[in-house]
Amino acid sequence: MKKYFGLWSILAIAFIVFFLYSFVGSKSLFGFELKSSKLSQSVIVQVDSLSVLNADTDSIMENVNIKSVFPQPVDTSSQTILFIGDSMLDGLSPRLAAYAKRSGHSLYSVIWYSSNTEQWGKSHRLTEYICKLHPSYIFICLGANELFVKDIKEKRTGYVKSILNEIDTIPFVWIGPPNWKEDTGINDMLKENLPQGTFFVSNGMKFDRRKDGAHPTAESACMWMDSVARWMPNNSIHPIRLTLPDVKTARPNRVFVHYPEK
Repeated sequence: MKKYFGLWSILAIAFIVFFLYSFVGSKSLFGFELKSSKLSQSVIVQVDSLSVLNADTDSIMENVNIKSVFPQPVDTSSQTILFIGDSMLDGLSPRLAAYAKRSGHSLYSVIWYSSNTEQWGKSHRLTEYICKLHPSYIFICLGANELFVKDIKEKRTGYVKSILNEIDTIPFVWIGPPNWKEDTGINDMLKENLPQGTFFVSNGMKFDRRKDGAHPTAESACMWMDSVARWMPNNSIHPIRLTLPDVKTARPNRVFVHYPEK
């Protein structure tokens, strides 16, 4: 092997020299004109290709799409906000009212106790409030009363689409339910049907709960709303100004209350 060592050394040095020269354009070496062999580019491209192949293609495309869309410029103008939903608004609405007051917005909350997407989708109550209040922005919190509905995609997708039709072109954010147990598909169904940048996923967050084990405490609900406010600038398709308030809660301009229909 020793007699071949010198030969192998010469070949190795030659390869290194030509590899280094492949990074540049035409060069002269010992009186000979050298041109880039593109070897370095080939090696690098192959390495990058392997990295891509080993990655999750869906994740790559999702990241590309997200980077091309977000973040959106924050709308700093004053808004007329309509906040609709179920009893979760008992905790969320006062905190959003504090944000609205601090940010120069008007807030109107509509609490329909024990409501769900089916009731809102059938009743067209949202359209009534849109015509009445002319909101420039809408917050929704629905789904807590549908965590355990079987075959929910088949049963409720149409109602979610009906709600979206009523919203039409008004910018909105849908706050997902604060799961206390694993659901049967409500979060997946909402994620599939709501446009990108309009759905805040609450599932997975940790909450201190009231005695019923479902509703977050007042303090925890405030932190929940704070999370939504922090999420909006970089993740909402239409973020609005939500300046951190110097008070814990405030009163909306008006609260409309509806009870379960018998």
